[in-house]
Amino acid sequence: MPDSRIKNEKQYQALREKGMSKEKAARIANSSRKASQKGGESKKYEEWSKTDLLNKAKEIGIEGRSKMKKNELIDALRNH
Repeated sequence: MPDSRIKNEKQYQALREKGMSKEKAARIANSSRKASQKGGESKKYEEWSKTDLLNKAKEIGIEGRSKMKKNELIDALRNH
């Protein structure tokens, strides 16, 4: 049964079949076309403050983030 919160169900299913987590597949399938087209406007995680990294980690639900060092947060964000 399709999840009504998923904007692009076909893309979501394809990403899940490739082994992507439910959260990551949903995030990609729900992003707008503009988001995927703009690219390169955001700073690299290494340039973010630790506070900004923590906020992003909280936003996407990374557990244990409060005890992570900056480089661990970056790895967690990239691999979530």
